[in-house]
Amino acid sequence: MMKIRLPKKIRSQITIFYFLASLITIILMGLIFYVSISNIVLNQSLSSTKTAISKSGNYVELYVAKLKSISNIMVKDPLTIRYLSENTNLVMKNDLSTLIKNTIESDASIKSIVIVGKDSTLLSNEENLNMSMSSDMMKEQWYVDAINSNSMPVLTKARMQKFSMDKGNWVISLSQEIKDDKGNNLGVLLIDIKYMVIDNFLNDLNEINKGYAFILNNKSEVVYHKDTNYFVDSNLQSKLINESKMAQGYDTKKKILIEPYKIKNTDWTLMGVSSLYELKAIKRQLLETIIFMGLLLVFIAAYSSSYFAGRITRPLAKLEKAMEEIEKGLSKVEITEQGCYEVQSLALHFNNMINKIERLLEEIAQKEKYLRTFELNVLQSQINPHFLYNTLDTIVWMAEFNNTKKVISVTKALAQFFRLSLSGGSELTTVEKEIEHVKQYLYIQKERYEDKLNYDFQFDSAISDCRILKIILQPIVENAIYHGIRETDRPGHIKITAGYKEDGILFTVKDTGQGFDLCILEKEEVKKDIKLGGVGIKNVDKRIKLFYGEEYGVKIESEIGVGTTVYIKIGLQ
Repeated sequence: MMKIRLPKKIRSQITIFYFLASLITIILMGLIFYVSISNIVLNQSLSSTKTAISKSGNYVELYVAKLKSISNIMVKDPLTIRYLSENTNLVMKNDLSTLIKNTIESDASIKSIVIVGKDSTLLSNEENLNMSMSSDMMKEQWYVDAINSNSMPVLTKARMQKFSMDKGNWVISLSQEIKDDKGNNLGVLLIDIKYMVIDNFLNDLNEINKGYAFILNNKSEVVYHKDTNYFVDSNLQSKLINESKMAQGYDTKKKILIEPYKIKNTDWTLMGVSSLYELKAIKRQLLETIIFMGLLLVFIAAYSSSYFAGRITRPLAKLEKAMEEIEKGLSKVEITEQGCYEVQSLALHFNNMINKIERLLEEIAQKEKYLRTFELNVLQSQINPHFLYNTLDTIVWMAEFNNTKKVISVTKALAQFFRLSLSGGSELTTVEKEIEHVKQYLYIQKERYEDKLNYDFQFDSAISDCRILKIILQPIVENAIYHGIRETDRPGHIKITAGYKEDGILFTVKDTGQGFDLCILEKEEVKKDIKLGGVGIKNVDKRIKLFYGEEYGVKIESEIGVGTTVYIKIGLQ
């Protein structure tokens, strides 16, 4: 085996060894950074895609919940029930037609609404529909599914409208059985929504990384796909079903990301498929950058190795010359500690070089950094439908007694309550508006419970304009009424206070209700949430902690027979 002979001069040896060490270091560092940054970019892309899928899924969930709410309101509306029971009343028919029209006008996503009575009664916004079509409609799958769903709303897969004036439109439908107060079947409500509604919700997924999205139900039927050919082509449907059965995550062979998202309260599963071929271009650009920087560093290493080798050998040469002079008998030759100084200087230069490389690598890392912090999905509370129903019932009761002034005042309070609840879609509101929101709620409840309920407010006006999470007081007050005061046989009182507390704002809701044993909070079934309707104390506590931090939230004190006090601490914006 041939041996490599190195030059005998120390300067050449130092130069070669230093250059080789630098070259190996640069190559290893380049490989490490390439692999590390490539993984970061890949993980960020995967994370962004998953976030987009989750976000789109949340949009669909909220929309379906809204649609079910509309359906529940209509099938339980006394007007609907009375009309199907007494369909000869022309006035009720006109009123119900107006209700259908107003519902469609209030939500542009609804294509049509059809009410099919069991006795062939038919009412819809579609002018071409008549009673002769009702028997055909009763044979439709959506009608059969609604009858078999025990009065629960049923979602269909995408279908083409058969009975509409403009046939051929793709829609997704929700059907629900209509029953009277005794549970007898009266008919079925059908709500057709425009196909483009779901398309708009998932449009972002169809544009991310040249990907696409589709929805399957628990029967592996295609509910939604951007290309409607998938509903008529069995081969395309089989392809989608096979993709849905693939392993979740990144498929290295096909270079795609498959991410399922189960849409709550439905049998739908949103499947997001994203192509990751664009990552190749990013990785190629990253590799070119690292190679360029590596060559630059190699050039610097070659020059510096020669330079520093000279700096090391020159003091040694002077030392050698001095030793030769000593050998000649010149005992007074002064040997300075140049060697030690040069070594220190070399160490200093080396450290400076390392610092420069680190700064350069930090700049590269900053330029190639694709990580972003995730935004928490806004937890938007929904207004309790029971409260709305009870309020409307109260208004009707007042109207029957010709109490016009109270009807007007309660209606205004209800409108103001909803306006403050919505607040333009913003997650935040001011303390003043939050207090006003609760005042409107308590005013309505006061009209309902009369002397059973009393309340007062006390808050520092200095915090009026402070911005806080909205709808954090009303759920607490709601629990105080329904779980505290209503359960007692005596009048109850609620006191709400607010003011600055250390580094935040403290709200206090104190009631004189029946109280409860705090030990029940540790029980699993209660621990999930103390609530009435859609918004509970734990939900409020979770929203506050997610937004302000773990040191903020809800604290409860209660004594049986005395009442309950809830403390709500939030941070300052």
